[in-house]
Amino acid sequence: VQLQASGGGLVQAGGSLRLSCAASGRTFSTYAVGWFRQAPGKERESVAAISRSGDTTYYNDSVKGRFTISRDNAKNTVYLQMNSLKPGDTAVYYCAADPVFFVLSDYGRIAYWGQGTQVTVSS
Repeated sequence: VQLQASGGGLVQAGGSLRLSCAASGRTFSTYAVGWFRQAPGKERESVAAISRSGDTTYYNDSVKGRFTISRDNAKNTVYLQMNSLKPGDTAVYYCAADPVFFVLSDYGRIAYWGQGTQVTVSS
């Protein structure tokens, strides 16, 4: 599976962005997908994740109520809708995929990673 993240950009605090993670291959529905972010000088952290069918989701406490993860398996795409953005959300955002949902909590075991997309939130 090859993953392509897009949708990042520069936005003012309080604004919104929607990130997309497009996957190649016809077996995308067999992969759970997660979004991660890494800010300069900080460790990578998990932001949100979604199961293969979309019926189970996970959110980092820092984004609950502001971010929404969803997927369209017919389009081989996972989305991250980010609302009420804060300067602290500034980071490079990555998507990753693995057949097992709970593996998304263990960075070293995740099977596939996409390239990052920069999100910058100005105050």
